[in-house]
Amino acid sequence: MNKLLLSVSLLFALSACNNKKDTASKPDVVAVNIDTTVSPSIDFFDFANGGWIKKNPIPAEQSAWGIGNLVIEENMKRLREISEKAAASNDKKGSNNQKIGDFWSTAMDSATIEKQGLTPLQPWLTKIDKISDVNSLITTVAELKKIGSSTLFSDYVAQDAKNSEVMSYQLNQGGLGLPEREYYFKNDSTTVNIRNQYVNFITHILTMSGEDAAIAKIDASNILQLETKLAAASRKIEDLRDPYKNYNKMSVADLSKKSNNINWSNYLPIIGVTKVDSVIVGQPEFFVALNGLLTSTPINNWKSYLKFNLISDMAAVLPDAYGKESFEFNKLFSGAKVRKPRWKRAIQLEESLMGEMLGQLYVKEFFNETAKKRYTVMVDAIKEALKDRISKLTWMSDSTKQKAYIKLAAIKSKVGYPDKWKDFSSMQISKEGLASNYINANIWWHNYEYSKLGKPVDRDEWDMTPQTYNAYYNPSNNEIVLPAGIFTVPGYRDEELDDAVVYGYGGASTIGHEITHGFDDEGRQFDEKGNLVSWWTKTDEAAFNKKAEVMINQFNEFEPVKGYHINGKATLGENIADLGGILLGIEAFKKTTQYKEGKAIAGYTPMQRYFLGYALGWLGHTREEQLKNRLMTDVHSPAKYRVNGPFVDVDEFYSTFNIKPNSPMFRPDSLRVKIW
Repeated sequence: MNKLLLSVSLLFALSACNNKKDTASKPDVVAVNIDTTVSPSIDFFDFANGGWIKKNPIPAEQSAWGIGNLVIEENMKRLREISEKAAASNDKKGSNNQKIGDFWSTAMDSATIEKQGLTPLQPWLTKIDKISDVNSLITTVAELKKIGSSTLFSDYVAQDAKNSEVMSYQLNQGGLGLPEREYYFKNDSTTVNIRNQYVNFITHILTMSGEDAAIAKIDASNILQLETKLAAASRKIEDLRDPYKNYNKMSVADLSKKSNNINWSNYLPIIGVTKVDSVIVGQPEFFVALNGLLTSTPINNWKSYLKFNLISDMAAVLPDAYGKESFEFNKLFSGAKVRKPRWKRAIQLEESLMGEMLGQLYVKEFFNETAKKRYTVMVDAIKEALKDRISKLTWMSDSTKQKAYIKLAAIKSKVGYPDKWKDFSSMQISKEGLASNYINANIWWHNYEYSKLGKPVDRDEWDMTPQTYNAYYNPSNNEIVLPAGIFTVPGYRDEELDDAVVYGYGGASTIGHEITHGFDDEGRQFDEKGNLVSWWTKTDEAAFNKKAEVMINQFNEFEPVKGYHINGKATLGENIADLGGILLGIEAFKKTTQYKEGKAIAGYTPMQRYFLGYALGWLGHTREEQLKNRLMTDVHSPAKYRVNGPFVDVDEFYSTFNIKPNSPMFRPDSLRVKIW
């Protein structure tokens, strides 16, 4: 779950190893960011974070700038040190150090990358050239997916939503080059320009690969038309949130009837699916439409589509001209002015392919066991707070409450880093070149994921690395996963942060948020074992949906950019989790000594510091291009509205900051969201 989320641990661990310094001269962690010219009753986000935002413009290479970026930047420097040490170690072949070191060396070797050109892709470009019919097209698509270029549709191995003990093969809509289906249909000037520039981007990529410019332009137009037809058959982002409607289990034989132009008996073994008699299809109508497109679209159009996607997907590991072309197009979504330097791009590639390998070295140096214990204890406190809140709900029946208690008690928490690391010994990384390393790593991951079919579910596995600035709730495992990176406050050791700030920053925006995901509009439909099964009475379900509708309407009102509203339905789960996290954090914080003593720090009461601590988690600002993109593609609301939005639904917010009627941050009680 991409939290574009939030965090507390890495900087502390390193600092804690140093001699203790006098911290009295350090600015207060929340007071330093406040804009005193803004009243909290006018715009709390600007009040809490505006001082920092005014002093910290967005750097040219960034699409946004805030606390998350500061954590990531610090992390990247640390990972660079790890990579450089690994490269200098000349460790034995097959070791993690050798793989990290060789990948880093080839990623930084621009001369070899330029010299090799498209040569590393030639075997697959040749396969594309030899496509002569639909069967050879589908075979080539399967081969390309294994090296990291996925087209036509999305397929993967994951837990069966209705039987969480089983790993299943799953199919979903896909095949689009633009970030989301609405980019193909929205007709405001920004989106029309993006479509025009997309055609130019495709043209340039194909021309650079050796095509005649005039032919490349025609091919680009054909590719856009083809993708527009795929987009028309795709469900909207908000419609992908219904786990029942997006769960359609069928036999391979029935799948073949819906898409008989795809030779599934040939495709599946190539992709690595054997001894499987059923599949889970997310959007069957998409595959019906794709089936028709396979024969109605000229084969040469398909070949151009695959060729463009292959080169575009590999742009980061190809000569610089391809990377620059990709960056120029993606500026339309990010708003960044300049490319990140090569070393940062190299770290990003390493993170995506061998992040857990890096993580094993990372936690040895940068994760503090004391911090891990603090947040493990906090998880228990917040779970207890949710149990208390459930017991007081007036809209939920006792029978559903009893099942909610069972699910809550069963939530597993993973804090910091895995107890068991993945075995990367068979991943082939050498000094041959960056592109070959990238392809080999993608093949390893493909084989690793598909090898899970027919095996017991590994509930100890992590889907994020320890250094990741993010967290997630996995409904199929009924677990929250809290990497070390999610709890960092740059420049402060863990022991320098008072409970009020930590309960707002880490307790509410991360721990409480992820726990609440187990009870949001989607997560609530899974039971304590992670199975998609109804455990609610119909009356309780109707009551929940009625309350959720209030939140949908609230967020639909917000218009962060003129003409671009928040999609209340698409963001519902994250908005529920934000509000739930804040409420749970408050209940847990009220049991601390700091809250009970009520002493002010830097002029702010404990409860004021709690709200400021939560707002600190969303400190930052975003370029308009990136903001527009997120409003169309992201299931998270923009940062400002993850603060101001839920705060107006929290009773303690009004009493803590003396919010009066008719002020912008006041919302009548009848319109406030009250779920958990």
